[in-house]
Amino acid sequence: MGRAVSAVRRVWMDRFVRSRRQDRGMTTSEYAVGTIAACAFAAVLYKVVTSGPVLSAMQSLVKDALDAKF
Repeated sequence: MGRAVSAVRRVWMDRFVRSRRQDRGMTTSEYAVGTIAACAFAAVLYKVVTSGPVLSAMQSLVKDALDAKF
């Protein structure tokens, strides 16, 4: 019985070690997808920040801050 338990334990440990080795980082394709997603997010953010309402709100915020009386 002891050998059977030892063999089962060894199989489970081998599977655990193999599964931990397989996930060591991103692959090249994952880097590519991540880079494309980051660029797309940056483009959307740029369009939002340079839009008329956001630009005027930022300008009024800066103007109010510079015109503040102490």
